[in-house]
Amino acid sequence: MFTIWGRLNSHNVKKVVWATVEAGLEWERHDIGGQFGYTPEYLAMNPNRLVPTIQDGDFTLWESNAILRYIADQHARHLWSGDTQTRAKADRWMDWQFQFADAQREAFLQMVRVPEGERDKAKVEKGAQATSAMMAILEETLASQEWLSGKDFGIADIPMGTYTHTWLTLGLDRIETPHVRAWYEKLKLRPGFKYVTIPLT
Repeated sequence: MFTIWGRLNSHNVKKVVWATVEAGLEWERHDIGGQFGYTPEYLAMNPNRLVPTIQDGDFTLWESNAILRYIADQHARHLWSGDTQTRAKADRWMDWQFQFADAQREAFLQMVRVPEGERDKAKVEKGAQATSAMMAILEETLASQEWLSGKDFGIADIPMGTYTHTWLTLGLDRIETPHVRAWYEKLKLRPGFKYVTIPLT
C-alpha cells in the first residue's frame, strides 16, 4: 500500500495525492501537520515538521517534488517520458514552482489566514505583482506548447497546476493569461485534480 502522510489543505500534499491518482496506485492518507499536529512517530520519519511524507512498502521519502519524481520514475513512467533534455526541460518547472510559492506566500497568508479587515494591503499587492510577473513567463511558455511537460501532460504540470488554481481563486489582481487559463481548464478534467480544489483553510 502506498501511504501519504499529510493534511489535504496543504499545497504540497495536494500535489502528491494528484500524482498518486495519475499513477493509478492504491493509496491511503493520514492527516498530519497544521491543525493535526505532529506525532513522535511522524517526526521519526520526517524531522522537518513539514508535510508530506510517503511510504511505499519499506521505502520512506519526504520533500514533495522529490516524491513526484519518485512516483513518476517508479510507478508512472508515462509522466516522466522523453530523452534527458526533454525531461530536464520539464523538471525545471518543478523547481520554478518553489519560486512561485515564495512570491505568492505573503499574499496567500493575508487572503486566507487573516480576517478581511485586518489584511495588510501592501503585502497583498506585492504578492499580486510578483505572481503576475511570474505568470507572464508561464503564459509565454504555454503559448507555444500545450503542456509544461512538453507535448503530453506529465509530472511537471502537477506542481504549477496546483499553485495556478490558488492564483486564479485567491482574489488577487491578475494579468490576463488566456493560455494559462486554457491549460488550467484541461487540468481540471483530470481525475486527480479534484484534490487540488479542497479548501486551503
